Amino acid sequence: MISRRTTLRLLCAGTLLPKFVNAAALSAERPLMGTLFRITTYADDEKLIGPVTDEAFAIAAKINSVASDYIADSEILSFSKLPHGKPHSVSGTLFPLLLQAQYFARETDGNFDLTLGPLTKLWRESRRRGKLPDPEKLAAAMASSGHEKLVLDEDSQTLTFTVRGMRLDLGGIAKGQAADAMLAVFKKHGFPRTSITCGGDVCVGDPPPGKDHWTIGVKDSEDGKNPPLELVNSAVSTSGDLHQFLKIGGKRYSHIINPRTGLGLTEARSATVTAPTAAESDARATAACVS
Repeated sequence: MISRRTTLRLLCAGTLLPKFVNAAALSAERPLMGTLFRITTYADDEKLIGPVTDEAFAIAAKINSVASDYIADSEILSFSKLPHGKPHSVSGTLFPLLLQAQYFARETDGNFDLTLGPLTKLWRESRRRGKLPDPEKLAAAMASSGHEKLVLDEDSQTLTFTVRGMRLDLGGIAKGQAADAMLAVFKKHGFPRTSITCGGDVCVGDPPPGKDHWTIGVKDSEDGKNPPLELVNSAVSTSGDLHQFLKIGGKRYSHIINPRTGLGLTEARSATVTAPTAAESDARATAACVS
């Protein structure tokens, strides 16, 4: 369920307050997870921010290293090589990410689903070839997908694939999870006036100095005529196929997979969702496109 996110424009606005006027806006950005992660934070002393920024990016990189299905030796891909029907230990970094993703899979009735890895892999191949997948291969991938076929044991911190051929894909939530983890680092070190932007996901903490909120400009359609959002200690995600789609046999297919067909969505859709965390807004935006 890897999906390209529409870029969100981050601005500052709000009611002028007299406090914190000496704090400076500091920013840093690095490529990660196929997009650009950008941090904007406010601090009186720039020297204090450097180590915190490095720690935040290191945590995001660690999440990517275990949760990416584009990294051949990632932990999440290693499970697809292990026998089904048996529990397998999961690292302390990955397990809470899977648990959170499984929760939203249930909450969205599978419209967001972390077990669509077999379909993701098959659909990527189809998109490269410009041909629909073989019906037998599609049926096999469908049979190996479904969040109800994944068992996560919190006591033993293990996962069990109950059917053969299962493969996990956190593409519809991992960026949000990384953004949440990065923001938590800044809050931990006493810099809550911070925002994290990554592709179509934005999470923010306390508002900038002299403001009472962050203002997020959202573009989820060609005309881009959407009112800005005002957020404090929350997140917003936009998911859709505004630019990323292809045509096969004259029919339009999205990069976002419909769990009920195993193929890309055939209708142009986009969704913008706000939530307390970026993980939730990310997963629910994907689910909203599918539902």
